[in-house]
Amino acid sequence: MDLKSYLARCPLIAILRGVQPHEAAAIAAALETAGIAIVEVPLNSPDPLASIATLARDFGPHLLIGAGTVMTEAQVADIARAGGRLIVTPHADLAITRAAKAHGLIAIPGFFTPTEAFATLAAGADALKLFPAEAASPAVLRALRAVLPPNTEVLPVGGIDAGNIPAWRAAGAAGFGIGSAIYKPGDTAQIVAAKARTLLASLPA
Repeated sequence: MDLKSYLARCPLIAILRGVQPHEAAAIAAALETAGIAIVEVPLNSPDPLASIATLARDFGPHLLIGAGTVMTEAQVADIARAGGRLIVTPHADLAITRAAKAHGLIAIPGFFTPTEAFATLAAGADALKLFPAEAASPAVLRALRAVLPPNTEVLPVGGIDAGNIPAWRAAGAAGFGIGSAIYKPGDTAQIVAAKARTLLASLPA
């Protein structure tokens, strides 16, 4: 299944920054029940590869599991070995994007300028992460989409919550990376599920 298919199921990417390996499965199960289809474990979480390996084993057939805050090509190889299928970066690193595609993984590099957007698309990016979104606006996204290839999927990340999702969606956001609005360290699976339902309810029909 490609990225578009997962985003069609649910346009929200749950970013589990700080999740512990022993709790990752319960939280992912709660997210799947709520309707989330994509789960990202940032590499600045405790033992992230262990969490990714667990999630890939238990949820790989149903969810797109991957890593965020990917900073090196070596990390791409580690994520692939752990069973992750998604690489998300905070920046427009063309080498990491190319490495992800060489390993057969989905690549969503971060960008903030048109130059970065076109460069990462040329390197093989499957979608673009507009980051930090709180430093931009839906108007910025609308302007970017006017010049990007029409099938480019742009996902704002940073400061996204139920209150601003409708405006970003109206501006053409294909999806969203959701951090603290869906998970904070210490949140139980029940809390995460409730947060996910609130976010999903904010999506325009």
